[in-house]
Amino acid sequence: MREQEAAFYCVSDAHHFVGVVALLNSLRIVGHSEPLFVLDCGLEEWQRELLARHATVLRDQSGLPPMLLKAVAPLACPAAVMVILDADVLVTRRLTPLMEVAGEGQFVAFADYNADRFFDEWAILALGEPRRRTYVASGHLFLPAEGGHELLQLFHDAQQRIDTQKTLLGNEGLVVRSTPADPFYFPDMDVLNAVLSTAVEAERLVALDYRLAPHPPFRGVKLEDASTLRCGYVDGTSPFVLHHAFRKPWLGRTRSNLYSRLLPRILLGPDVELRLDPLHLPLRLRTGRRAALDRARTDAQAIVNACVRGRLGLRPRLASWRAARRAQPNPRAYKTDQPR
Repeated sequence: MREQEAAFYCVSDAHHFVGVVALLNSLRIVGHSEPLFVLDCGLEEWQRELLARHATVLRDQSGLPPMLLKAVAPLACPAAVMVILDADVLVTRRLTPLMEVAGEGQFVAFADYNADRFFDEWAILALGEPRRRTYVASGHLFLPAEGGHELLQLFHDAQQRIDTQKTLLGNEGLVVRSTPADPFYFPDMDVLNAVLSTAVEAERLVALDYRLAPHPPFRGVKLEDASTLRCGYVDGTSPFVLHHAFRKPWLGRTRSNLYSRLLPRILLGPDVELRLDPLHLPLRLRTGRRAALDRARTDAQAIVNACVRGRLGLRPRLASWRAARRAQPNPRAYKTDQPR
């Protein structure tokens, strides 16, 4: 296959279809026309048919969890610049500056909120002795063709060698087999960082500030222009993406945040690439008065549930699962010359 100049890639199953449509539409709204490749890990037929009109859909037959398959699509359909995005990411400004950096041979990623996470045990992947670096998220990667293909192959092969029972994938219901204290608890991010810390020269990795790709509750980020999706902090910094890394707002009654408030515009707006039927969305993600009331009711329920869990000490497993996510990003771990 002839290598393309640049392309975007993501992985989805039926549960994350809404997120993929939102990702696609956000890319087009901010001005990106590059092709999107979607690795289908269990889409329903009607979802596949809708997406196929706007993206290249590749079928996965492995049956592996989606978070273990992020490298498959770019390896199958490579480009000179490969941008891998999770299906719960919204692009809020053009990614061109970061793609240009990748085009010059750099590996570009965003620091995770827990930028100091590191384990000597990553060495068991037999890739070499891991070196402490800024811990980066795996939900938004910008890779050049030169070295990127090799990195993706190492990443994919290493993920197949870990014991998934010692990751968050091994936890079922109230059965806890793994916690964030385990070196591969996050089987996508931990393996990626293990590979980066052993197989990539430090000067080739650009780790951008976490604030440029924040997670819920998106503290300090305000919507500046719904029509263009432009968001910003009070100091003038604008994030490139919003990453809804936790429970998805279309799958459960989560408390409203900037990401969820943008979804009706991105999924139902008259100018979007792929407009969904409102009936395919929960009422709280539609437009109109009834939808607004449902959002208010959802927010109230979320607040009450959080208070009850805190007072009664319910679901201690949930607390351990989120332990690593509570730490605030360490500013000292970030580069100072960040795009703004």
